[in-house]
Amino acid sequence: MEKPRLSFWQVWNMSFGFLGIQFGFALQNANVSRIFETLGAEIDDIPVLWIAAPVTGLLVQPIIGYMSDHTWGRLGRRRIYFLIGAIFASIALVFMPNSSALWMAAGLLWILDASINVSMEPFRALVGDMLPSNQRTTGFAMQSFFIGTGAVIASALPYMLTNYFGVSNTAPAGEIPPSVEISFYLGGAAFLLAVLWTVVKTKEYPPDVFKTFDPIENETHVSKGLFNEIWHDFLKMPKTMVQLAFVQFFSWFALFSMWIYSTAAVTKHIYGTSDTTSALYNEGADWVGILFAAYNGFAAIMAFLLPPLARKTSRKTVQMAYNGFAAIMAFLLPPLARKTSRKTVHMVCLFSGGVGLVSMYFMPTPELLLVSMLGIGLAWASILSMPYAILAGALPAHKMGIYMGIFNFFIVIPQITAAGILGFITQEYFGNEAIYAIMLGGAAMVLAAILVLLVNDVDEERAKMRAQTSYNFRPSS
Repeated sequence: MEKPRLSFWQVWNMSFGFLGIQFGFALQNANVSRIFETLGAEIDDIPVLWIAAPVTGLLVQPIIGYMSDHTWGRLGRRRIYFLIGAIFASIALVFMPNSSALWMAAGLLWILDASINVSMEPFRALVGDMLPSNQRTTGFAMQSFFIGTGAVIASALPYMLTNYFGVSNTAPAGEIPPSVEISFYLGGAAFLLAVLWTVVKTKEYPPDVFKTFDPIENETHVSKGLFNEIWHDFLKMPKTMVQLAFVQFFSWFALFSMWIYSTAAVTKHIYGTSDTTSALYNEGADWVGILFAAYNGFAAIMAFLLPPLARKTSRKTVQMAYNGFAAIMAFLLPPLARKTSRKTVHMVCLFSGGVGLVSMYFMPTPELLLVSMLGIGLAWASILSMPYAILAGALPAHKMGIYMGIFNFFIVIPQITAAGILGFITQEYFGNEAIYAIMLGGAAMVLAAILVLLVNDVDEERAKMRAQTSYNFRPSS
């Protein structure tokens, strides 16, 4: 039995909570390195301090995925988890800018990221639960839209508070600027309220109804216990998931290098200062927030354009839309463009992101860095939707939560890897020039684009088989 199609506003409401989640995520990405530097961290210390974030995701998401697969209550399977995560994340956002020492900020980052992960994983699984296969790309794209929209506002908050409301963006040595502090307070409120909207406005399928969508697998499924089942399912990952794991590894390695090093790279490479108490440094740090807002804003726009492009991509469309690389790939790989359109779109987007990261080195002014953000925003929009749309079709319905949690391994492992090696590489080989770490990330994203070629999109292969069968058995006129 096929799941019924949901209306636009039903998909909107079930995704709206991601607006709040991204307030927390964007404030973390754009400002935590700034907070660490303000509290005395050295450039090569920053990756290690960030390691809390991916480690919590590695531990939390599969556990929450398993638990939500086996939960049913007044708030359904998924909603109770992202509500609990929102409450704790909002509390962490309030306390983070009041950190009085580096260890306190690092500990609060751990709590904040764990809470964000508790909220985020059930949202991913909810799309797989509620939407039929032909609406999943739209569902994940809607999440990408809210991720982009929330990140635009949250990333730009310190800049806007300073330039439009007169809030100071400087503070004495060792203290967090008021503009950052107020931004975190606003982000905490937005996080909780947006998630509450989804909790109130979305109703999940009850167990007896949900079972009708996947009766055979639900009848034969026997729980093996939390850790045994996570380990068993990890070893039995679908082939498509394994293939996507390599793409995810290099994509997220690139993103993490940008998040942890953008403030240091822009303030030193473009603004020419590393003095965290100077007005020039804080002007550059505020501009990083604008850059993050720019790539997220472009991602929000592209979130609605990518699904129809993924469904209808042809060689001509790819050439028109993406020029340069797109035209070359469409010329060299016309079978790919015709047969695996979602893959083609994701590949082109990742390549654009890699070029955007590398181009940051060559931009002579802060304003021109906005051009780099276009490529990064295109990649970000695709990273947040296409892998999940491809993956969902390869997963058994009753294990949607746990596999979405396990899939997060391939987001956090590259971040842990980056946190473990980038500090050493930057110090030993890049002369503590953070801009080179970002360029390394760009090269990793280009490699991810190439690896998309190895991925099997099960949903699209099934659709083509159904279309072929329908054609073969058409009655003659």
